[in-house]
Amino acid sequence: MNLKPLGDRVVLKQLEAETTTKSGIVLTTASQEKPQEAEVVAVGPGTDEVKMEVEKGQKVIYSKYAGTEVKCGDDEYIIVKQNDILAVVE
Repeated sequence: MNLKPLGDRVVLKQLEAETTTKSGIVLTTASQEKPQEAEVVAVGPGTDEVKMEVEKGQKVIYSKYAGTEVKCGDDEYIIVKQNDILAVVE
């Protein structure tokens, strides 16, 4: 199954949560926060008002409570509007 976003929507695959802090402390799964960094998997065509500025394969930071979580096979994705993406990580 392949996800094809419509309009100004973007499909993201969330990156793995950090399991240790910078100082080396191992975090339990209960204390790990959901990461806000993801990889762009698919990009919609845009609309007359919205030109798409992200591309497949880019790493982005998105709003904390944005989007809809979707499970497709064994993989989990988040579908967000482009304006929920805050920055591209270079």
